[in-house]
Amino acid sequence: MTPSARVQAAIEVLDGVIDAARRQGPPADRLIAQWFKDHRFAGSKDKRAIRELVYDAIRACGPVPSSGRAAMLGMVEENREDLRTLFDGEGYGPQPIGEGEPVAEGGVAPEWLEDRLIASGVSQEEAESLLTRAPLDTRINRLKVTGEIGALPEAGEPIGGLDALRFPTGTRVEDWDAYANGLIEVQDAGSQTACMAVAAAPGETVIDLCAGAGGKTLALAAAMQNKGTLIAADTDRRRLGQLGPRAERAGATIAETILLNPGQEAEALAAWQGKADHVLIDAPCSGTGTWRRNPEARWRLTPRELERLTTLQARLLQLGAELLKPGGHLTYVTCSLLDEEGKDQVAAFFANNTDWRSATPKLPLGAPHGEGIRLSPHRDGTDGFFIARLGKA
Repeated sequence: MTPSARVQAAIEVLDGVIDAARRQGPPADRLIAQWFKDHRFAGSKDKRAIRELVYDAIRACGPVPSSGRAAMLGMVEENREDLRTLFDGEGYGPQPIGEGEPVAEGGVAPEWLEDRLIASGVSQEEAESLLTRAPLDTRINRLKVTGEIGALPEAGEPIGGLDALRFPTGTRVEDWDAYANGLIEVQDAGSQTACMAVAAAPGETVIDLCAGAGGKTLALAAAMQNKGTLIAADTDRRRLGQLGPRAERAGATIAETILLNPGQEAEALAAWQGKADHVLIDAPCSGTGTWRRNPEARWRLTPRELERLTTLQARLLQLGAELLKPGGHLTYVTCSLLDEEGKDQVAAFFANNTDWRSATPKLPLGAPHGEGIRLSPHRDGTDGFFIARLGKA
């Protein structure tokens, strides 16, 4: 494919991404994969170039663009003047740029969402860092590695205070024997910090209430040295089903899964009420902290959806609290920088549960924020997170 044809292909993919964002359709990575499947003439270099153009254009646009072409023109004006000559109309390339054509607006996010970030004390530098490219972080699996990790195909950068290594964006650790054999797990350093906050110990009873595909569950199993009771619960059957193969590869033998019905979580967990030493709630949230990986997510979020999520988060906090024994701890986590999903949720919980106390430990990453800590790509090199540990009297 010519460079111009790659730009036109990216515009076509962007049209699909924009439409999907408006109607809550498939994510960008799935749409890109489908385009490649439908256009098999695209070679590996073409695919890489098209993918980069799509994501660069998404990052360059704040509000939802009117079209893929407007998004690409917005990127041209923002920081890619070199692409202007490729709008030549030749072959399969995009038509020449006309006077007065719609051009997507820049910025970090739609205006209402930028206002929420500002109200949450997020600096301009922190907000802009949410749209940078994320490195690839790995956790060394201590269920299988007792000393040094040994030779790897590429040298990773140690992440201070964590049993972790950081690699450049795009590193294909999934192709390594160390990954296939369960010696390392792909996990953002912020997520690893959240697991450290739980402070789970061997022999305890721990509930991962929103386990998803089980990344944090595996980290908890390692912290517990495969000794004790570990419950991984979630409402998403597909994601929860991914934990089994992952646990087998990692050598995690204590994880038990429980599929929850939305709105009926308490009934499914009734046997554990008042019995847990620790409950981890990695709550469903806006995902503002994950824009480095999913930049189009900021186009999908609406004030109404944010309100729904904060209501759910408050309910999950109460549910988690009921599962704990006296003296137990609840660790509340969101991959968000919005205070209404973080420190304000914890403050409201304390206001309604006066026999609880803040118990957030000192952690290797993050800065104090309310009764917890906040991590950001700008300061910590991680996804954006809020983490708070609460103690039950």
